[in-house]
Amino acid sequence: MKEPIILVKTELGFERIVATRIKELIREVEAVPAPRGFKGLVLIYGDPSIRDRAVKEILKNIPEAGKVLPIHFVSRAEPYEICNVLSGEINKYISSNESFAVRTTRRGKHEFTSIDVNVIVGDCVRKYTGASVNLKYPDKIVFVEIIQNDAYISIVPGSFEYHKITPSKKLLYRIFRKISVVQMPFLGPIDSIKEMGKRIGREVQNFEVRELVVAPSGLVDGEQLAYFILSVLDGIKSRYIVQKKNYSRQVKRVPVNVMDIHQLVRDRINEVIIVFEPEGEYIGNVTDKLVELVLRSNKRVNLLFGSRQGIPLGIYRFADLVVDIAPGITLSTDYAAAAGLIALGTVLYDYINESDEG
Repeated sequence: MKEPIILVKTELGFERIVATRIKELIREVEAVPAPRGFKGLVLIYGDPSIRDRAVKEILKNIPEAGKVLPIHFVSRAEPYEICNVLSGEINKYISSNESFAVRTTRRGKHEFTSIDVNVIVGDCVRKYTGASVNLKYPDKIVFVEIIQNDAYISIVPGSFEYHKITPSKKLLYRIFRKISVVQMPFLGPIDSIKEMGKRIGREVQNFEVRELVVAPSGLVDGEQLAYFILSVLDGIKSRYIVQKKNYSRQVKRVPVNVMDIHQLVRDRINEVIIVFEPEGEYIGNVTDKLVELVLRSNKRVNLLFGSRQGIPLGIYRFADLVVDIAPGITLSTDYAAAAGLIALGTVLYDYINESDEG
């Protein structure tokens, strides 16, 4: 069998489906699912002259195909051998005024690591093209896909990769770190309290706000309040552990404080206070006010959310703004703060600049 012209990456278990669809779609090729037993892969064999057309057809018609890599070079799976294969031809794909990155995936046992390949092949590409390395946002990406003793090399535009964070995206978590979420506690049956508390804790930790203040109104049942606070702390902890494991940046754990809501408003009267209740103005109609209150002010921003009992009406008079995020819809207690933060981030996004993010 000739050398493959395309490598398709699929979700595990979809290899045969993708291979069958490819053969139905492009009759000139042979599609081999799970080559050498490696799931999540389909190798496509055929005449190199149809490679680009086949790639376009697969991308257009087969959603089960995750990544579709045109194979430009085939080498023995050894870093310096890969360099030798690239040496005479790589400058046809990457010019000296471009940047690049090498991404390597190994399958099988080898005496070298994927990082070894990235370093050695990256140095070769730099040497033979004069291009610069840019690991985050390269103009071109060199994919080195190793299957046991064979290496398949693909050179594609940097836009091939979907980025969670790109240079053009503004980082909302930096805005949320100046925000205090003031949440009236959910009280009632203990099982319901525990579930609500955990959900609220997870949500505020999601956004890494400055603090969460549990703010009852007047006299409340101590046992119920205790269960709510402990459940909130459990929710914060569980989400924080996940964030620390998965984020490449430092994560802020949200602290929890307790204060009667009336006393909190008295204490923070010189700070920004925004009440989220259905009686307020629609958030999309008060963008200019929110920009001034949240982005252009250096004061702490307090967002007040009710529970079964809404925010006491008297507090409205002391708020800088009362807003509604979903007119005609009553949001559940466990979703209200998250919805409010999402809505706030959405309406402010276009007005954020670098100084706000810092």
